[in-house]
Amino acid sequence: MTRVAETSPSTGSDAREPRPFVFWMLATIVVPLFGLLAKVRIRKGDSLPRNGAYILAPNHYTEIDPIVVAVAVWRLGRPPRFMAKESLFKVPVLGAALRATGMVPVARSSSSASARQTIAASEALVEHGRGVIVYPEGTLTREPGMWPMRGKTGAVRLALESGIPLIPMAHWGAQEIMARYGKKISLWPPRKLVTVAVGAPVDISDLVGRHTQPAALAEATDRLMSAITVLLEDLRNEKAPAERWNPASHGQKETGRLEP
Repeated sequence: MTRVAETSPSTGSDAREPRPFVFWMLATIVVPLFGLLAKVRIRKGDSLPRNGAYILAPNHYTEIDPIVVAVAVWRLGRPPRFMAKESLFKVPVLGAALRATGMVPVARSSSSASARQTIAASEALVEHGRGVIVYPEGTLTREPGMWPMRGKTGAVRLALESGIPLIPMAHWGAQEIMARYGKKISLWPPRKLVTVAVGAPVDISDLVGRHTQPAALAEATDRLMSAITVLLEDLRNEKAPAERWNPASHGQKETGRLEP
């Protein structure tokens, strides 16, 4: 694994997005506890915008990934907001917490409902200057070597709807804390290295306004997954397979999706 220097957010005159009190409460618990398990080092953290809307698209290979990503985003000065299944917003207490933290609901009932929520979500992100984290693979990668597999269109649809920056992210090392599909956390040795890289926004400017066209969505998704893969290759110091893994071609079901 390539060891990289830890970076901190740049200090400029422009202010970062305010981080609501509820995030501070969670951070005072989660960040120190996770710090006992992992030493998170961030590379190219300045690629994450200081303010304004963005879509952050990370790779996904263990169940603990969301904590890794949330801690990294928090340390870079932005509140970590995820896309979450619409049904979760109807759960008492949990739903209120999701709404209070500005998480983004995603419909899974029909394509028309999903399309309406994509429009509403993108408009809300722009209006409030918020970012959202979307796993483009939709679930843990099925690729045997834990490389990014074929992506879904949820992240690029959001980005293309309103021209929001689409930012790739990759991290590596979380599998030493929790194995893929694992349920147990490895406590020893403590503070395992997890390296995070944030890439420059993916250029999909030529596809903006074409979010309803399958060919444009496929092209944008391919560009995004390629950008994530390049970041991960650098972190792992090895090359990914030439052909991206497609679960359907290998008789695998894609379950546990977090986005359409």
